[in-house]
Amino acid sequence: MSRILEVNLADRYARVEAGVTNLAISEAVGPEGFFYAPDPSSQLACTIGGNIAMNSGGAHCLKYGVTTNNLLGVRLVTLDGEILDIGGEAMDAPGYDLLGLVCGSEGQLGIVTEAIVRLIPLPEGARPVLFGFDSVEDASQCVAAIIGAGIVPVAMEYMDKPAIHICENFAHAGYPLDVEAMLIIEVEGSDAEIGAMLARIGAIAKAHNVRTVRESMSAMESAQIWKGRKSAFGATGRVADYICMDGTVPTSRLPEALQRTGEICASFGLRVANVFHAGDGNMHPLILYNVNDDDERVKAEEAGAAVLEMCVELGGCLTGEHGVGIEKRELMGRQFNDVELAQQKRVRAAFDPEGRLNPAKVFPLGERAA
Repeated sequence: MSRILEVNLADRYARVEAGVTNLAISEAVGPEGFFYAPDPSSQLACTIGGNIAMNSGGAHCLKYGVTTNNLLGVRLVTLDGEILDIGGEAMDAPGYDLLGLVCGSEGQLGIVTEAIVRLIPLPEGARPVLFGFDSVEDASQCVAAIIGAGIVPVAMEYMDKPAIHICENFAHAGYPLDVEAMLIIEVEGSDAEIGAMLARIGAIAKAHNVRTVRESMSAMESAQIWKGRKSAFGATGRVADYICMDGTVPTSRLPEALQRTGEICASFGLRVANVFHAGDGNMHPLILYNVNDDDERVKAEEAGAAVLEMCVELGGCLTGEHGVGIEKRELMGRQFNDVELAQQKRVRAAFDPEGRLNPAKVFPLGERAA
């Protein structure tokens, strides 16, 4: 199921099978001046079907949105074999938004076999800039200030010192090694638009004690900068085993969330590397541990749960794009009460009364599974 079935540039959509990789769509339409916007770090390997199941995002979701904002339709096979076409080629479909219900449902409502996705014209130009800060607080407050000023870069990614060193050792992207935190901020448009936006962002960064600023001067340099960020998870795997969290917090709470994440992991005697989508507050702390040490494994799981509970406490949620699955299943009660969980289960039961599709996932077991 890895075929691109149709490309319609006039109406700006592509119809693809569920096994098509995320990046393959952009590669197919790139020569015609278009691309598919969501870009998870795993886009070289992850499939559109999986993206739909988890409502995946990526670095450029700040401007272009996540999967649900770029999905026009799906072909869904229900448990009893019925084939449903939900949505369509148009930007908006009539009736109830069943497409929004399917996207992010983690395969519990049916099996997606095809998808219709939006295609977007490639920008005239794009330029990433590295901003280095002497403190985590300055970097995270700078993020909140940029968003608060109404500026919408195409991407705004955050790395703390451990993540910077891990990624630089792997990608040799020229990341500053003498700072505590770094932002990769990319803007796009004409040269004049890029210059004007970077001037505004630079002024805000200066007000938040930015230490180093490095602007990409070539397409090759831009690719290298993004290679470091896109390789973060794999590069971290060369250093240690890790558990990747996926909690989301309001951008104004990022400084507190980062501080408390560090304190939580330290309380378990564990290290953490933070690399995440700062623009929408989707945190990805990588909690480092030794998988062969049972004690450390338990501590890593407990630390991860504590981080996710903290995200909910700060007004965020348990998952931004990785889904609930088994890992966060027993934490659902921290975000939803019994009535809310029961409502969600009734929606699922309308498609799968016996809970046979992707069973024992998402909803807590035991008393709250009824």
